[in-house]
Amino acid sequence: MFPDATLLDASGEDLIVACQRGDAGAFSQLFETYKDRVYSIALRFSGEPAAALDIAQDTFVKLLSRIGDFRGEARFDTWLYRMVVNSCLDHKRRGNRIAPFVESLIDNLRPARATALEDLLREEFEQNVQSVVARLPAEQRMVVILRYTEGLAYDEISEILHCSTGTVASRLNRAHKTLERRLAHLKRSS
Repeated sequence: MFPDATLLDASGEDLIVACQRGDAGAFSQLFETYKDRVYSIALRFSGEPAAALDIAQDTFVKLLSRIGDFRGEARFDTWLYRMVVNSCLDHKRRGNRIAPFVESLIDNLRPARATALEDLLREEFEQNVQSVVARLPAEQRMVVILRYTEGLAYDEISEILHCSTGTVASRLNRAHKTLERRLAHLKRSS
């Protein structure tokens, strides 16, 4: 869930209605509420700050042009997450390099560092993990990002990706197996 989602409870509906009427101040407030979360997802998917800015900008341009389509059938943050996912996938289709950030995965596979040599080894390890995650199919990579970096539940991810919770579990399971297989050599050397 977005950190400032409380803004979109009772008064949030008014904010969205104001945006739908073309109120620039309301859209500015919506932008301020969600800009960090949108950028964070884009950065984790792309791995590059410049690409993440492009994806975030694309998302907010889509939001501005499509805010009138929001009917409240889903939570607003879920609807916006879907836009971010689509922008990430559009970016990938345009042929841009994708290398998501997976710090939590790295922390789980590697002990804490204490020396300069361990710092170098950790940096090499991070590059290996990022490279493996970047090679995951986009659907698996997005499930990994939404689950582990955004902390979303399976049902929230399924709503965002328009698939069943079983599909989310299956994609996550396949991603786990791929990561375990491709990173096994790093675990043995730790």
